[in-house]
Amino acid sequence: MPLSSIAHAVDLTTLNTLGLVCQAEQLMDLYDLSQLPKVTEYVRGGMQVVVLGGGSNVVLPARISRLVVRVQLKGITLALARPDAWVIDVAAGENWHDFVASAMTQGWDGLENLALIPGSVGAAPVQNIGAYGVELDSRIESVTAWHIPEGRMVTFKREDCGFNYRDSMFKRAGLGHWLIVSVRFCLPRPWRAVLGYPDLVRHPGLAGTAMEEVNARQIFDAVCEIRRTKLPDPAVLGNAGSFFKNPVIPASQFETLKQHFAGIVAYPQADQSVKLAAGWLIEQCGWKGRRIGQVGVHTRQALVLVNYGQATAVELLALAQSIRQSVEEKFGVELEIEPVQVPA
Repeated sequence: MPLSSIAHAVDLTTLNTLGLVCQAEQLMDLYDLSQLPKVTEYVRGGMQVVVLGGGSNVVLPARISRLVVRVQLKGITLALARPDAWVIDVAAGENWHDFVASAMTQGWDGLENLALIPGSVGAAPVQNIGAYGVELDSRIESVTAWHIPEGRMVTFKREDCGFNYRDSMFKRAGLGHWLIVSVRFCLPRPWRAVLGYPDLVRHPGLAGTAMEEVNARQIFDAVCEIRRTKLPDPAVLGNAGSFFKNPVIPASQFETLKQHFAGIVAYPQADQSVKLAAGWLIEQCGWKGRRIGQVGVHTRQALVLVNYGQATAVELLALAQSIRQSVEEKFGVELEIEPVQVPA
């Protein structure tokens, strides 16, 4: 198939980790930067665009009338070996977990807490992924992206990416604006273990080990084991990981909630606000393990919504809305959906 050719009536059911039934009217696989002007040409011709990476953080409709561009750009390069950091350029189409594992084998440590997160490297900054005490923006130096409507390449420094909790300027810009082509990572030297997360502290492979004796491989293995225990494998049971963001509320609101719900799980933030555990809120509302038709809430982690069969976005979002309503009625807290909802 020529680089810029368009495939028609493509089934995307297996190309999103939720396994939602979806068909794209048109799809372009992006293997080379030379294809980017063609994407802009389609937009200027009136066609709207959806950029698809690993399909791990999206809710796809039954049918997409827009042009779906699936990013397949590959390449991992050590750009600089500075005394204070490893600087690595990674193409957007690389699998995230495979890159983390590969970097560690090269001695480029610092991403091990983010192991086993599904998706692509290019999608990671959009969501500003984070896990087990590490947020992605703390490991990024810059992001290079194609501005689809204007047909130009722009490199953003980390501080210009508008990173926030599970958010970025790329996400806020909406669909069809930015197509990330590569990410430059800056992994600090000397490496220091990040072990503040309770599950890591308690893990048998790390418990009782002095901080200076822990290595990146131990953390990588522990994170993978914890994630496999808590979260279902998308290849077995369709899911997008955490479906809701942990809500952040004022300290005053938290103090009021604590008076009524003594066991509420929360994490104080540097700005004096408080982050609540969305999974705990959902579980207290009785949703954990519940199933409605082909969708449900995972039996081991209430933050994860799952697809038991040939579910559609309509079914999944109806479940999500019911959960949000329950939490708001019981706690007065509004949950925000984490995955990007792609319009038809």
